[in-house]
Amino acid sequence: MELGQAQRTPIDLSRAGKGNFRREWPLWYEFLWMVAEAIFVKNPLQVSARLRVAVLRLFGAKIGRKTLIRDIHVKFPWKLEVGDHCWLGERVWIHNQDQLTIGHNTVISQESFITTGSHDPYVTMDLMTKPVRIGNGVWITSRCIIQMGVEIGDNALVTPGSVVPKSLQPGGIYGGNPAKFLRPRWPEEQ
Repeated sequence: MELGQAQRTPIDLSRAGKGNFRREWPLWYEFLWMVAEAIFVKNPLQVSARLRVAVLRLFGAKIGRKTLIRDIHVKFPWKLEVGDHCWLGERVWIHNQDQLTIGHNTVISQESFITTGSHDPYVTMDLMTKPVRIGNGVWITSRCIIQMGVEIGDNALVTPGSVVPKSLQPGGIYGGNPAKFLRPRWPEEQ
């Protein structure tokens, strides 16, 4: 970085706005969700995956059959769709200010973070959102970060601690920061 770039005037954060983000429900409803989430969804002492799923569905999440959900954080359940036979592990953080779609037979492991939003880093710091789609048979291993606008193809595997800023093709193992293709997931394809 050249010295001139370091001396650039900072972005005026007092002028940052909502960008393309739009609320779908009034603030009182979001508050009601936060209370329900704290008691029934995020609470590690609450031992019933069925109850978690029921509360998420009550607030608009579309969750398939026989999906196991541990203590997770969900920003807006009405923007969440999870397929059949999925596992969402302990302390998964779903910061979905836009639609998040997770396919069937997919695993999101412990402490992974999925976000559908970020900020314009160049001019305004306005909030910007883009949907995230995670395909069927995907395994997002522990402590991964999936960023806005990403599509992860069917049967992809993301290794622990990886950061995924761009879409991933089906059937590969990806790892690193940023995540890169390492090898095919199935040995017979190598």
